[in-house]
Amino acid sequence: MSVTLISADTAFVQLRDHFEYPESGILSKVLWKNELCQYSLFCLAADTEISEHTATRNATVQVLEGTGSLTLNGETIPLAPGVFIFMMANAPHALEASSNLAFMLTLSAVG
Repeated sequence: MSVTLISADTAFVQLRDHFEYPESGILSKVLWKNELCQYSLFCLAADTEISEHTATRNATVQVLEGTGSLTLNGETIPLAPGVFIFMMANAPHALEASSNLAFMLTLSAVG
């Protein structure tokens, strides 16, 4: 499910108001996007895994709530509130949520 939370009429959003954890799996909400970047809020249920994959764009992950781990280029990074991760385009990565986990994913143009 994808919902756009910010429009031309809205300049801000309180992210905590949009934390919504599914019973299992992933719920994502697009905050805003254009041809250069996309900002999405991801909420993962505890014990959810995202298998290894790559993205064609540079990306950042900013953990807002919960715990888990991200494996990036073979290195495991513990996830907790405040952790910020930069991923180059095409970097292999996988994610596991130990508890309910919310993070902001930003995709940007490769340049």
